Amino acid sequence: MSFHECVGDEAHIPLPKWIREIGQQNPDIYFTDRQGMRNTETLTWGIDEERVLGDRTAVEVYTDYMRSFRDEFDELFQDLSILEVEVGLGACGELRYPPSCSGEFHFQCYDKYLRKSLEKAAETAQDSSWGTPPDCSTFFCDDHDYNSPRGTFFFKWYSQYLIDHGVRVLKMAVQLFKPPITSVKLSGMHCGYATDNRAAEWAAGFYDGYRPIASMLRKQNAHLNFTCVEPDEFVCKVESAGWGAGIGVTSENAFPCYDRQGYGKILEVAKPRNDPFDRCIASFTYRGLNQTLLEQHNLREFELFVKKMHGTQSPSV
Repeated sequence: MSFHECVGDEAHIPLPKWIREIGQQNPDIYFTDRQGMRNTETLTWGIDEERVLGDRTAVEVYTDYMRSFRDEFDELFQDLSILEVEVGLGACGELRYPPSCSGEFHFQCYDKYLRKSLEKAAETAQDSSWGTPPDCSTFFCDDHDYNSPRGTFFFKWYSQYLIDHGVRVLKMAVQLFKPPITSVKLSGMHCGYATDNRAAEWAAGFYDGYRPIASMLRKQNAHLNFTCVEPDEFVCKVESAGWGAGIGVTSENAFPCYDRQGYGKILEVAKPRNDPFDRCIASFTYRGLNQTLLEQHNLREFELFVKKMHGTQSPSV
């Protein structure tokens, strides 16, 4: 269920025309950074419960779309031809704040709806001065800023809004799509993950890591689909969060893969040999079905990879 603009991958599918027309009159329906740049890939979560899309909220629009799809393909749901539905929760269909238009790390909470929410939260915290989003460029350079009470308050509000958005949409999606599995795509912020610099994760909304998101998915009976299975140390961190919460973890490759070495890295993550509980991913989506894959030597490696994924060949072969 895609509720975002598709960019790249040799395709460009914008948001519906009627949404873009509303956006011309009210650009605050889009995520906005400190410089006032609008990210038009997806709608700000600030309008999840605001009736600014005609007479509907954003969540009501998403729900109407999902209900229409469920009704149209009822027969395929009934006979379980449809086994899983992935619900988009942000830019690129992933549960995260979108990147800044400038390509730098900026908090995406400057539209008037998210700012109103932040101001209200600050008033509840009895310090109205906290109701202004901080300057991201100084926040990540000055330890005092993001470790201060104000910094902790902001990050918790920012990351909780991400989780609350997931709850609002999934609450409707899981009800509509039962019995198929409902899954959520989660991307990893790899930039700086092996260092103390967590600017990418924090700007994306992952202040407390991935465990709070996994816990939310468990409560909503949803699976976690991790979108980049290659960098194994980082992926293991996300897998552990999902498995620790007791939810199914699925994955897909981010880059084309045709050789045994590349497949081996995927297998190491998909079926960890040293996991004490013998856990593995619930499913894997292979991205790269093209003419290159169908070349004889590439197809032979792919067939072997599929056998290993299904357990008919040792991962070490």
